[in-house]
Amino acid sequence: MPELLSVRNLKIEATAYPPGEPPKDITIVEGVSFDLTKGRVLGLIGESGAGKSTIGLSALAYGRGGVRITGGEVLLDGENILALGKGGIRKVRGARVCYVAQSAAAAFNPAHKLGDQVIEASLTHRLMTVEEARKRAVYLFGVLGLPDPENFGNRYPHQVSGGQLQRAMTAMALCPYPELIVFDEPTTALDVTTQIDVLAAIKHAIEETHTAALYITHDLAVVAQISDDIMVLRHGRTVEYGTARQIIEAPAQDYTRALVNVRQTKKDEAADQTGAQLQIEHVTAGYSNGFKVLHDVSLHLPKGQTLAVVGESGSGKSTLARVITGLLPPLSGSVTFDGKVLTPALKNRSRDDLRRIQLIYQMADTAMNPRQTVRDIIGRPLTFYYGLHGAEKTARVKELLEQIEMGSGFVDRYPAELSGGQKQRVAIARALAAKPELILCDEPTSALDPLVAEGILSLLMRLQAETHVSYMFITHDIAIVRAIADSVAVMHRGRLVRFGPKSKVLEPPFDDYTDLLLKSVPEMEIGWLEKALATRKMASAGN
Repeated sequence: MPELLSVRNLKIEATAYPPGEPPKDITIVEGVSFDLTKGRVLGLIGESGAGKSTIGLSALAYGRGGVRITGGEVLLDGENILALGKGGIRKVRGARVCYVAQSAAAAFNPAHKLGDQVIEASLTHRLMTVEEARKRAVYLFGVLGLPDPENFGNRYPHQVSGGQLQRAMTAMALCPYPELIVFDEPTTALDVTTQIDVLAAIKHAIEETHTAALYITHDLAVVAQISDDIMVLRHGRTVEYGTARQIIEAPAQDYTRALVNVRQTKKDEAADQTGAQLQIEHVTAGYSNGFKVLHDVSLHLPKGQTLAVVGESGSGKSTLARVITGLLPPLSGSVTFDGKVLTPALKNRSRDDLRRIQLIYQMADTAMNPRQTVRDIIGRPLTFYYGLHGAEKTARVKELLEQIEMGSGFVDRYPAELSGGQKQRVAIARALAAKPELILCDEPTSALDPLVAEGILSLLMRLQAETHVSYMFITHDIAIVRAIADSVAVMHRGRLVRFGPKSKVLEPPFDDYTDLLLKSVPEMEIGWLEKALATRKMASAGN
């Protein structure tokens, strides 16, 4: 079968602006080549900054954020799309080659119905009539397993779940009958139970429409379920390229083997979990519209230990963190810290109460001011809580940078000059600056590649051993729970369904929901997805 997409010796550059130095050109991707035939999926995998998304976007002849394609060829059906003028490229994008973004919530317009947005590209390119496009959309909604396909398009983005929105974006990409789809981390932000449904829907849709796909991810277990071939990238170069089975079962390169065997962090469960530094008792919480998110939740966390809170999207994990911090006063119940009942509302808490409980956010990108340097970001809590200024503050910032294994050389850099892992380390340093006794970690590694995430987890465990800080770790990654937790709380639809020491919560007999969570965690095994779906189907039939 002739190649649909052939990339030859691709070279991509950008301009860097080092502090205090003149601008200089840097190479992001160099010498990358691969082929893709219709109906097959090529997985692009590697750590942050490896060039995965940059290479994927080159299939649309697009360079994001000032990135320039400066060498090589991108051949679509034998035609070099890099040589096309602007008009020719516009005919390719959204028609022959489509793109599925990582964050569907950010990619959809909240003011327009989903159906209108799904068919927009097909109408813009005059590929079909409105009636034909709507019929195609309804068909794709059905193929992707969306509820009520005939009427699903009448909903707005905020009226559907994250997993449904991601599948709607896949329908939008498939609608114009494209030859190629670029999937850019489409399941990274999804919980494991939703992820398995989206993966199955994407795989089924690709098989049904015989469309070729580039699947970009940092999760090798995920890419193993959907790809025919895998290319491993690092620093913009190809490390290894082969069939999915060869890459997973017999990797030839040390870096690939490191990706396959990434999870090395292991913490022994604390023997005594009877004390309670944090005590949550009968908390019910909701919003002003009367919708309740948490229902009578009670749990505790001993000093110096880690409590993992797990559950799918919408289970109430982050809402629980908001209650603890005072951002969302509970409707009933109480939060006690070190024997003192905390004032429900943040604005009424003392400065010392604020200092003792800190938060590390999921997305370091949006949690830091892009106009502030690392010195300003880490230094703000030092001034707020301890009144430090000038040389004394700078010295403490540098100490914190050494503590998070970055070094004082980063003190004058801006967030845009840091990698994803470095940004998350700065966010950790900012939390540590307050010398907290409890840190709420809200999915701090979900947007990071496995090796960088492993480094962050190891750092958090070392800091806990040194400072005896307690962690409440919100996550949907069961592998992380196994690695770092002392105790585990499983939440479902705002209720606590299972709570206790890790060894008991993650061992049978399970309740139905915990069993579903554990069976939905992707494994590094070819064909795992089909087995997991078959098991789920049998369980449903049994009920």
